[in-house]
Amino acid sequence: MKTMYPLHTAILAVALALGGHVDSRAQGGADQSDERALAIHEAVLTIDSHDDIPFNFASDAVDPLDAPRQVNLQKMLAGGLDVAFFIVYVPQTTRTPENYAQAQARAITKFDAIHRMAEELYPDLIEIAYSADDVERINASGKLVAAIGIENGYSIGQDTSLLERYHELGARYVTLAHNGHNAIADSAQPRANLGDSLAEHGGISEFGEEVIAEMNRLGIMIDISHISRAAALDAIRLSRAPVMASHSNARGLTDHVRNLDDETLLALRDNGGVMQTTAFAGYLKEATAAEIEATNAALAEFGIAGFGDWFSLSEGERERLEARLAEIGYADVGNLIDHVDYAVELIGIDHVGLSSDFDGGGGIVGWFDAADTANVTLELVSRGYGEEEIAKLWGGNLLRVWREAERIAAESPPRAD
Repeated sequence: MKTMYPLHTAILAVALALGGHVDSRAQGGADQSDERALAIHEAVLTIDSHDDIPFNFASDAVDPLDAPRQVNLQKMLAGGLDVAFFIVYVPQTTRTPENYAQAQARAITKFDAIHRMAEELYPDLIEIAYSADDVERINASGKLVAAIGIENGYSIGQDTSLLERYHELGARYVTLAHNGHNAIADSAQPRANLGDSLAEHGGISEFGEEVIAEMNRLGIMIDISHISRAAALDAIRLSRAPVMASHSNARGLTDHVRNLDDETLLALRDNGGVMQTTAFAGYLKEATAAEIEATNAALAEFGIAGFGDWFSLSEGERERLEARLAEIGYADVGNLIDHVDYAVELIGIDHVGLSSDFDGGGGIVGWFDAADTANVTLELVSRGYGEEEIAKLWGGNLLRVWREAERIAAESPPRAD
């Protein structure tokens, strides 16, 4: 029987956190297993490893507290999402000195916005973590945690010394490439409009080898999401520290070029890394032509062109549309945990994590925004995962990889310029 995911079940988690009585009417009849799942959700540290932000983030136009986005501070609190990696994403353009300079300036714009959120606008609510220990300390203090990742090594240009500056600003992982090849690595999705061949470097370039060595020296985690299969295998081989895939799924379950095949997953396991399973519908299941047509028709019926317009709808309209998507067979939390199950079976519980890709294309039935985060734990419990395993999936494994990157960095000699 298909699981139906109630919206905003995190209301129950908040009640548990406050020591109050859980009213089963809040989700139409919660049973003891639901209450146990929500108690686990409150107890474990929850980390989402990939949340995008716009260039006008932390401004009058996009208030991090309550802007109509999939991740804001109010929704993190409501859903029991403790830690979000806010992403410094810069799109790929042609590789010229002028474009490199622009990419670096745009990266700094996003770094500044994350710091403004945590240090000027809401310092009592959220704090930036610069280490794995910081994550646990800040969480224990009662604040939300902001961590920072860079998506697309294009913002490094051809200058590895920029990595030190970005590390100082808080970057703790770098996705080596995005959509389109760059100077570091081949992308899983070459861009014809950028003149990309199928494979420019055949994996990681010579410059990319220097980038990986410098990231190891600094303690920045290497992210293999978005890069080609050959590049991912190269990065795993070259890195002295465990790697991560910040938002990817299992290709053995859904044959999408953005997903990791079994060989790559096994290499990641042997490297000690972690794959952060992600709530991106297209990576979770292959929609049929009929499902695509029905989805587009449902969106049109509600007067929106795509999910970017989701928050123009009232809460009631969003609930009705999500129920319609569930009927159509749109990807849901069950599909997400199918990929968790597959990866756990193949590479073990210690090498799998969770991410949303919210505000960057992620969002599925049952976990459309951060306020719905407890539904993921509900599904994990229904599949038989215990608290210790759920703690690993929700953040323990990622923190282990982060700490190992820190250890490798502490043992590394200074940069030789």
